[in-house]
Amino acid sequence: MTGSKQPVRLFCLPYAGGSARAYLPWARQLADAADVTPLELPGRGERIRELPCGRMEPLLDDLLPRIARSADEPFALFGHSLGAAIAYELAHQLRDRHGVQPVRLFVSAHRAPHLPLRERRITHLSDDAFAAHLRDLGGTPAEVFDSPDLMRLLMPVLRADFALSEGYGHMADDPLDCPVTAFGGTQDPEVSVEELSAWQRHTRDRCRVRMLDGDHFFVQTAQTQLLQAVREELDPHRSEDQPRSIATACPGGKHR
Repeated sequence: MTGSKQPVRLFCLPYAGGSARAYLPWARQLADAADVTPLELPGRGERIRELPCGRMEPLLDDLLPRIARSADEPFALFGHSLGAAIAYELAHQLRDRHGVQPVRLFVSAHRAPHLPLRERRITHLSDDAFAAHLRDLGGTPAEVFDSPDLMRLLMPVLRADFALSEGYGHMADDPLDCPVTAFGGTQDPEVSVEELSAWQRHTRDRCRVRMLDGDHFFVQTAQTQLLQAVREELDPHRSEDQPRSIATACPGGKHR
């Protein structure tokens, strides 16, 4: 393992409509840097028979024990898009209720939590209009939209996830003590560099912004580069001299 005799357990949270299965390839590709542990949300994957959750508080109550039982070891949290908000709130819950914090919080393709939602609200739309908007957003395989049976199966999960995202409000005020790395896509119309840099407000440690080629779903299209960046961020002996087009400190330095 890089820089440590004890591996860092990396808990990974999916984006809206996604499954923990998306992170399964990471286990092999990050084996030299972390013990990747995908967290499945209710209503999908191995938890397909459970009701999906459209509110943050009960979802945190569901996920927290899955992390807390391993929190006596070094751990980090990674979340993409909606998963970033969940990971951030979990970090606060772990600190406030269990007295532990991650060695690093990775937030990917999500604005800082105190900033308002800019995306269009879609949970009130009909199923057809809702599905059409999802198709425009990208990130969902075309075969999902082409299969009425699959769409009927996934619609409750998708609606719950978007209800969770649209209803999310900044819950915690006291900054975390762990460093934060915020990833963004250079062509992502939903999250700007400024909105990523604003994560500095939520840590007393350092916040770094790292931009990767791609749109909102660079987690798929730039996976090799993303995993290399995660590996570097988890390595305490990595060089801090990164090209500014790839990695920059959030404006304002450390937040106190």
